[in-house]
Amino acid sequence: MAKNKSEKVMDFENPKFYINRELSWMQFNERVLSESEDLSNPLFERLKFLSISASNLDEFFMVRVASLKDMINADYKKLDIAGMTAKEQLSAVLENVHKFVDKQYDIYNRHLMPALLEAGLKICNNSDLSSKDGEYVDRYFDEFVYPVLTPMAVDSSRPFPLIRNKTLNIAALLKKKEGKNDVDFATVQVPDVLPRILEIPGKENEPKKVILLEQIIQRNVSKLFLNYEVLTSSPYRVGRNADLSIDEDEAEDLLKEIEKQIKRRQWGQAIRLEVASGINKKLLNIIADELKVDENEIYSIDGPLDLTFLMKMYKLEGFDDLKEHRYKAPQPVPEFMHDENVFEVISKGDILMHHPYETFENVVKFVENAAVDPNVLAIKQTLYRVSGNSPIIAALARAADNGKQVTVLVELKARFDEENNIVWAKMLEKAGCHVIYGLVGLKTHCKITLVVRREEDGIKRYVHLATGNYNDSTAKQYTDVGLFTCAPAFGEDATAVFNMLSGYSEPLGWNKLSLAPLWLKDRILDLIKREEAHAKAGEPARIIAKMNSICHKDVIAALYKASCAGVKIELIVRGICCLRAGVKGISENISVRSIVGNFLEHSRIFYFENGGNPEFYCSSADWMPRNLERRVEILFPVEDEALRNKLWHILDTELRDNVKAHVMNSDGIYLKPDIKEIDTAEKINSQKIFGDEASQNAKVSTSQNTRVFIPEKKM
Repeated sequence: MAKNKSEKVMDFENPKFYINRELSWMQFNERVLSESEDLSNPLFERLKFLSISASNLDEFFMVRVASLKDMINADYKKLDIAGMTAKEQLSAVLENVHKFVDKQYDIYNRHLMPALLEAGLKICNNSDLSSKDGEYVDRYFDEFVYPVLTPMAVDSSRPFPLIRNKTLNIAALLKKKEGKNDVDFATVQVPDVLPRILEIPGKENEPKKVILLEQIIQRNVSKLFLNYEVLTSSPYRVGRNADLSIDEDEAEDLLKEIEKQIKRRQWGQAIRLEVASGINKKLLNIIADELKVDENEIYSIDGPLDLTFLMKMYKLEGFDDLKEHRYKAPQPVPEFMHDENVFEVISKGDILMHHPYETFENVVKFVENAAVDPNVLAIKQTLYRVSGNSPIIAALARAADNGKQVTVLVELKARFDEENNIVWAKMLEKAGCHVIYGLVGLKTHCKITLVVRREEDGIKRYVHLATGNYNDSTAKQYTDVGLFTCAPAFGEDATAVFNMLSGYSEPLGWNKLSLAPLWLKDRILDLIKREEAHAKAGEPARIIAKMNSICHKDVIAALYKASCAGVKIELIVRGICCLRAGVKGISENISVRSIVGNFLEHSRIFYFENGGNPEFYCSSADWMPRNLERRVEILFPVEDEALRNKLWHILDTELRDNVKAHVMNSDGIYLKPDIKEIDTAEKINSQKIFGDEASQNAKVSTSQNTRVFIPEKKM
């Protein structure tokens, strides 16, 4: 069929149709920050969102800003997806971040602190302390803090010490009480082995008072330098380049090389310096010169440095009424409610779980039962991120001890989980598991478990596929979906996946799965092009795609082409989105929304109308170059009608969310509906709906009564 006229003249790869990845991420973090302003959120939830925005910003600097600095230092010339050089990106990012930080502290000082005081909680500065409070704080310093501190002086014999990444420190200018008038510099790290927050005893009818550890140290800093007069002191904090650089081809032992690189993180180039506003100029110049940071990398903070302490505040007792209670604990999965053998339950039909509304515990039990089941011959699993005390790791070790063949791919290059994963890898090896450390040049990001079981009618393979990690802790905070199946086609593909990961076996074809980096990108592009062809033929054509991020230029260009052909495209993208929605002549049929709520939206779900024969897929992969070209990822179909209905319900509800959704306009700006203008009966909070439904479904008495979510209208 001939191309549309608009298709002939339209340059779908023109940089003006794309948004810079880093600036798009900043927009995402602004959406997180906006939740701390939202008065419909309970006060302590607002504290939590402010803390999350600070934690997000730390990681952004350690990885993304660091990467831009590296590109500039290497004189990297290639333009990004939006046509910007690395230098232009860094300049725009830092300008944006300065405004963002100012907004964080405006919210903290003008909105949250007065609200906390009204609620009966005061975060004190030293100037707020009564003499009695001061005595208590000073005793605490003498008994618990002073013995831990190590003040570091800087002079001709003692060089400027290593200031570790993300640590809080107190800098001081000193002058000897007797003798020469030279001014000396000293620094002391605020110890992270002690609580950052100290509660000060008070009367019952008074607000609860707390003080931060750095305030306690600053109040008593003169005790650290007895022969000196402390002229001035101030807290500061350093952010460093923490992105690992590993030449895997040259590394003889990947595990040892990563262990070595993790230690170097603390020595990375300083890329961010946070100081208290009002810091002495001479003190600031000494710190900035020693750390070699530019002026635009210095952030003057009007308030406590490192707002992640607010997550600790969230856990203070006595303020439950200021927290969110609309979301119930993870609910049982109806199919598993009757203590039947897990393999018998899966044998009855595929099971789709929606976490955290439905418990992740069944995934843990799947591995635990396999570890002790005498009929299980082998367990194979990929691990990207696991919890600190993982029951899955314990079960795998037990399985090996029970004589089962256990193969585990532990991805050592999972960013900021490298150290944790090294510990688990060594433990599993000692237990007798066969441990694989990923593939050279690739991260293994797919989430798959295969259990091989001997049954009366022969060998049977049970498979779990998921969009999230095998982390029982984050599974309570992230929204993900997971599929249990024992369909032979999935079992054959799962075996092929592990043979490919453990050896050099590259299958000639796949029954159900599509894998990156070799096949997945082409599969996604083919599915988009198929919708485009349906639209041109006048057949039903629609794409709904839910994911964390989209910034792959080929995929976005394909979506633009499909939009111009008349395909309705609805994107639910939590984070980075380099696509511009609603642009005349390019993306008029594309909408983009981002949902920021109590849980982190993490699932990847895809719907293709396919001319009236809809197809549903789930995946471990976002539509990003790293996922489609530099990682091992899996896309898997969901074919059972009831489970497809469940996925449709998830997508349909999130597309109608008008409480937690932010919608992109044609200028690339995200706007949230004015909740005051929405009738109470019409307010749709998708996360609350899913939580309520999971609670209701848990009351189902038999697995046969599992609720079907499909609305009566056509998909």
